[in-house]
Amino acid sequence: MSSDPTRDPDHSLLLQVDEIGDRFEAAWRSGSEPQIEDFLQDLPGDTQQELLLALIELDIHFRSQSAAVPDLADYAARFPDRAPLIREKLHSSHGKTMVPQYVDPVDSDEAEGTQSVRQSSSRRVGPFKVLEKLGEGGMGEVYVADQLEPVKRRVALKLIRSGLDHAQTIARFEAERQALAMMDHPHIARVLDAGITPEGQPYFAMELIQGISITKYCDRNRLGIPERLGLFVQVCRAIQHAHQKGILHRDLKPSNVLVTQRDGIPLVKVIDFGLAKALQSEQRLTDRTLYTEMGLVVGTLEYMSPEQAEMNELGVDTRTDVYSLGVLFYELLTGSTPLGHDRVRREAYHRVVELICSDATPAPSRRLSDSGDAIAGISAQRQIDPRRLQLILKGELDWIALKALAKERDRRYDGAGNLADDVQHFLDGEVVTARPPTAGYRLRKAIRRNKAAFVSGLVLMVSLLLGLIGTGTMWRRAQ
Repeated sequence: MSSDPTRDPDHSLLLQVDEIGDRFEAAWRSGSEPQIEDFLQDLPGDTQQELLLALIELDIHFRSQSAAVPDLADYAARFPDRAPLIREKLHSSHGKTMVPQYVDPVDSDEAEGTQSVRQSSSRRVGPFKVLEKLGEGGMGEVYVADQLEPVKRRVALKLIRSGLDHAQTIARFEAERQALAMMDHPHIARVLDAGITPEGQPYFAMELIQGISITKYCDRNRLGIPERLGLFVQVCRAIQHAHQKGILHRDLKPSNVLVTQRDGIPLVKVIDFGLAKALQSEQRLTDRTLYTEMGLVVGTLEYMSPEQAEMNELGVDTRTDVYSLGVLFYELLTGSTPLGHDRVRREAYHRVVELICSDATPAPSRRLSDSGDAIAGISAQRQIDPRRLQLILKGELDWIALKALAKERDRRYDGAGNLADDVQHFLDGEVVTARPPTAGYRLRKAIRRNKAAFVSGLVLMVSLLLGLIGTGTMWRRAQ
């Protein structure tokens, strides 16, 4: 009886290592210097050391790019029990400066042989001539390429990252390709072609989008609140279309929402459906078995919903994407995510998960008032006076943000379209459906957050009441 390789725990653990590495890489790209120790997890077998080596390799790469010289002695001192393994794997002697480029501990002829497929693919892939690398993510590398036939055009070509061609990664890659192929929307990147190289490596070509992330575009162009909200509505409409096609994105964040210009008019394009999931169990994104290991976090922490952080796969639905849209909405208004970029980098992983699930979200206007001197720069990027900005946010925009970011799914907008409608209502001067939480709801939340204190207080109040009754009774008898 044959076993399903995608259900092999080794494959799932490798996928988990890859996704942890992706979060580590994202932290570097966001401008911070993440610590390897904060990303290590207790994994069985040799997977723990594979994770450590992968993180060290990424650390070397990014430190070299920032003109820093990584030293093996530093890694050996931080992880003394793994020092011999680190030396062997990174092909360097103890205490010597490591080269920025990673080299496998094999002979150069062997190394060239193992990379021959990637080198040939980087020159010609099917009808595409690869020109330069655009970027890379958790499982894919994206290149600028020229399509030579049957039509000539410039495209973005995505291939599986070198060394990640096991069954689970290929299944996710094919799922992304199928998810994009199902959609036809002006604000979602289109799939133009797809195929498999002679070496069995799948690829697909998308329209090439010359754009930058939505937050950078808004800040660089100093867009006001109405212009930012107009772009945000485009994002919501794109995600609404994906939901109507039965697809969840599950990784909405600024780097996956690009803004380009067409005839001088800004145009949003949602990209990277690499973590996409079909809403209906009977809907298939790939013929391969796509298996998510229980206990595997899917998404990007700062933009992740509580149900994603709790790894509750059954609780993930359209309202999960609504939450991530709410984080993006919050950031466009205030320049910060609800948790704050610095706080996420500073706190340990398990602590961030706790904050996502339980920490009360401050209203955008409150976040601005607590930002101190930074409010001047935030307001300047939005071309508005700080006090005026706070007044605009206070009220309906606060209500919209808090409704989208509700910890309980049933208190959020039902879908991205409803969120877009409410934002458009605000822009048009109409009544929004979002309303501030009632006093009763706030009381219930306060009791839930401070159950022990509430019980103690209740016991004290009952004791005082009984004491007063007893004293009153004794007084009446004495009279």
